[in-house]
Amino acid sequence: METVKEACITVNVNGQTMTRVVPVRRNLVDFLRHDLGLTGTHVGCESGICGACNVRVDGVVVRGCLMFAAQLDGRSVQTIEGVSQSGEAARLQRAFVEHNALQCGYCTPGMLLTGLELVESGREVDRTQIREEISGNFCRCTGYHAIVDAIEEVILERNRNE
Repeated sequence: METVKEACITVNVNGQTMTRVVPVRRNLVDFLRHDLGLTGTHVGCESGICGACNVRVDGVVVRGCLMFAAQLDGRSVQTIEGVSQSGEAARLQRAFVEHNALQCGYCTPGMLLTGLELVESGREVDRTQIREEISGNFCRCTGYHAIVDAIEEVILERNRNE
């Protein structure tokens, strides 16, 4: 029996549809970084714990280190570059800057995508729930308080505007 070593995938990344041949064991984050040059998504723990590799697949935040690129065939992926360029994350990015919710910036892309998912959910949440939602994202610099402040500000602003 012959082992399959590559797969041909067609995927929409940040609004652009592309076809690529990828090794079947290449994970999503390596595909984005090495094959597509989208380096905003970071590699951290490589075991799905830290959240540095968070991206959206079909609108849901997933760990890019735990998903194979071959699983993307026919699907849609949004990276931090995509939500930044579209302006979708602009308010949350400003809040992160205003609250000094980023320092080294390594966790920031994954934290922004997680926070954006919470903001866009429309759910009413308090600070405890925000902390719970971002608990799968590790930050070694800010101590989380400023990150919670930034996300809370955008949620409160969203609620006032609804």
